[in-house]
Amino acid sequence: MFLRLSRPSSHPRLLHALGACALGVAALALTGCGSGATRAAALPAQIVRTTPLESMFSPGPINGDPMPLLEQLQRLGVDRVRVFMWWDHIAPDPASPVAPQGFDATDPAAYPASNWAHFDAIARDAKALGLGLDLTLGPPPPLWAEGPGAPATKYTWWEPNATEYGQFVTAVATRYSGTYTPSGASTPLPRVDFWSIWNEPNLGFQLAPQAIDNSTIEVSPRYYRELVDAAWSAFQGTGHGHDTILIGELGPAGDTTGAGPGNFNSMAPLQFLRGLYCVDSSYRLVKGTAAAELGCPTDAAGSAKFVAEHPALFSAPGFAIHPYSQGEAPNVPTPNEPDYAELASLNRLEQTLDTLQGVYGSHRQFPIWSTEFGYQTTPPDVERGVIPASWAPLYLNWAEYLSWLDPRIHSYDQYQLLDSTVGNFATGLELSNGTPQPAFYAYRMPIFLPVLTTVSAHPLEVWGCVRPAKFARGETRKPQRVRIQFQAASGDAWKTVKTVTLTDPYGYFDVYTVFPRSGSVRLAWSYPHGPEIHSRTVAITVR
Repeated sequence: MFLRLSRPSSHPRLLHALGACALGVAALALTGCGSGATRAAALPAQIVRTTPLESMFSPGPINGDPMPLLEQLQRLGVDRVRVFMWWDHIAPDPASPVAPQGFDATDPAAYPASNWAHFDAIARDAKALGLGLDLTLGPPPPLWAEGPGAPATKYTWWEPNATEYGQFVTAVATRYSGTYTPSGASTPLPRVDFWSIWNEPNLGFQLAPQAIDNSTIEVSPRYYRELVDAAWSAFQGTGHGHDTILIGELGPAGDTTGAGPGNFNSMAPLQFLRGLYCVDSSYRLVKGTAAAELGCPTDAAGSAKFVAEHPALFSAPGFAIHPYSQGEAPNVPTPNEPDYAELASLNRLEQTLDTLQGVYGSHRQFPIWSTEFGYQTTPPDVERGVIPASWAPLYLNWAEYLSWLDPRIHSYDQYQLLDSTVGNFATGLELSNGTPQPAFYAYRMPIFLPVLTTVSAHPLEVWGCVRPAKFARGETRKPQRVRIQFQAASGDAWKTVKTVTLTDPYGYFDVYTVFPRSGSVRLAWSYPHGPEIHSRTVAITVR
C-alpha cells in the first residue's frame, strides 16, 4: 500500500499518507486517518510544491451553448477543461464506408462548417473566461477510416487508419492555430496549445481489436503507436511543436483473467505500455516473428532506429492517465493486479515509464497528467465498485492530497459535472437535474488532515485548496486569505484559529495548526462581493 516516488527519501509524508492511512474498512475511512499523539508530535518537514498542480475538469458532453457551463467551471476555480472532439462528429459522411470524392482531409474548410461550430464556440468562450483547454482528438473514427474485417456486432472504432487520423489532426491543428479565420468570420479562432492523442486506447470500446488469436497477440499498442506517430507529425507540421501534447490517456485497469482483452475488452495499462514500447514482461526487446506481429522492430538494427521513428514516445511533454480507484479508498490498490495504474499504484506507472525509456538509452521522466478521475456513487449508480455519495467528499479530498504530494503529477482532474440520467458511471458533482451533491462543495474547497489525533498544544497538519481564489485574485488584485475555523465538540460557534495567505498560484496551502480541544475543523473563504463558502468539516481529537 506504499506508493514510492522516484525520490522516496524526499517525500516521507507521501509514504506516511498512503501507508498509515490505509483504512480498508469503509466506516473507518469516513472518519479520516490518524495514528495517535506520538506521530503528531514529530512534524515532518514542510513540503512546498515547485511544479504546478492544475485543476483540470472533464465535464463530459458539452451540449448547447457552452458559456453557462464554462462560467460555472470558472466559478469553481477550474484551470483547464478537457473537451472531447470526436472524429466522426467533424468528418463528412461518417457513416459511409467511402470517403467523399475529392475530400482534402487536411483542410479545415473541407469539413462541414456546422460540424465545427460548437467547438469554435467552446474555444472562443474559454478564451474569454481565461480557461485553458485540453482538446482530446479521439474516437470514434468515421466508417471510411476504419480497417476491414470488423465483426458484425462491432463498435465503430475498428483498426482506425493512422494516415487518415493524421490528416484529421492536421485540419484541427490548422483551424486552432490562432491564425485561422473561418469563412464568414472577421477574426481568427483562438489558439489551442494543449492536446491529447486519442482516449483510453487500452479499452476495446475505444480502440479495437485489443488482442487477437485468443488474446495471445496484443495488437492495440501497435495501432496506438501508429496513431501517435501520425498525430505527432501533424502537430509538428502545423506550428504546434512547442504545445503540450499528451500521449497515453490510459484507463487504469484491464481484463487479466479469463479470455483476456480479446476484441472489445480491456488491457491492463502497464501490459499495454510494454506492447507500445516493444518489450516483453521482463522488459527485454521482442524480436523476430513475435516482434513483427506487434509492429515492432525484428532485429537490433531496427530497434536502434525506434527512438527516431517514434519521437512522441520519447519526447512528448506529458503522459496522461485516468487513475480511478476501483471503488476503494484512494490509497488502496486492487490486490494482485501488478499491471494496474490506479492512484494508489502510480509509482508502478512512473517506474514502468522510466524503465521503458531506459531500454532505449533515454533518461526521460514523463510528467504525469491525471486527465480523468472521480468516484462512482450511489445513488444513482448501481455498478460494481461504487461508493455511497456521502463518502465521496473525503475520498476526493484525500485523492487530491495524494496527488499534490507527488511532484510528477501535474494535474488533478474531476470527471464529470452531471451524473447521467440513467445512472451509468455516475461520477458527477451534481445529480442529473443539477442539484449539487456533497462532493460538489468538497471539490470547490478541499481539506484534508492526514492525522486526526494529537495531544494538547501539539499542532495538526491542515492541507487544503481554495480553488476559486485564483480568479478572485485576478478580479480584486489582492492576496486571497483562507480561514481555518474550529468548533468545539460541545457545539459552540465556529471560530477562526488561523488565517492563511494563499501564495500558491493554484490556491493550495499546507500548514500546521494548534487546536484548543476536540471538535471540528473547516475552511472558510468569501467570493469577492459574494457569499462565504466552506469546506467539508473534519472531526479531530485532542487528548
